[in-house]
Amino acid sequence: MKARTPWFEDETLWEATYPFMFAEERFAAAEAEVTELSKLTGSPFHRVLDLGCGPGRHSIPLARQGGHVTAVDRSAFLLQKARARAGTENLNIEWLQEDMRSFVRPDEFDLVINLFTSFGYFGDVEEDLTVLRNVFRSLVPGGFFVIDLMGKEIVARGFAPSSVEKRPDGSILVQTREITDDWYRIQSHWLLIRDHQVTEIRFDNALYSGRELADLLKKTGFERVKLFGSLRGTPYDLNARRLVAVAIKPA
Repeated sequence: MKARTPWFEDETLWEATYPFMFAEERFAAAEAEVTELSKLTGSPFHRVLDLGCGPGRHSIPLARQGGHVTAVDRSAFLLQKARARAGTENLNIEWLQEDMRSFVRPDEFDLVINLFTSFGYFGDVEEDLTVLRNVFRSLVPGGFFVIDLMGKEIVARGFAPSSVEKRPDGSILVQTREITDDWYRIQSHWLLIRDHQVTEIRFDNALYSGRELADLLKKTGFERVKLFGSLRGTPYDLNARRLVAVAIKPA
């Protein structure tokens, strides 16, 4: 029997969800988020790896700020969107279609970012550890890793099993969610209703608490792992909106 293609390798999923996941306001927000990265790390950056770059929301403003950016994503569709958005700007961006479980460039980057819950897609924690080991190897000694997730504590605090969102173009997104595997994963079921057509999408990803994520990073070799509740450096407390970890590769 032919193995089922993992959900994140299905290009039709990214094509269908693009208007909902990457609205223009998200691109505008990324400009400000990039400005916060140097504040979070307390260090300037020159060579940056945007791992799971999607349509280049952060890669493009990073390059505008003078960074030499390598942008990696598994999706050819999202990379095509990124290249088109970069357009005629003469930016220093290397776009690569690669799998984060295999991409590694030893001692190459002084900053690696993995943002917008682009981590935990795989079904085995060992694969997540492989990604983190690749990041660790790709950083120069003293380099920083910034990862941004929807933390388990945040999901538990405001869990809603279903929701409905109507977009300005008249399309409707109906979402249902289920916690599985003893709070290790969250499964999502989307119905996209647009122009009287319904597209059904299912996907799932791992849920990590702040402590669990920090432990994984330390197990990989990172030190001085700090947790924040946003890319603005707010505390990871009951008001946190995201789980952001900043980790350093020992110098």
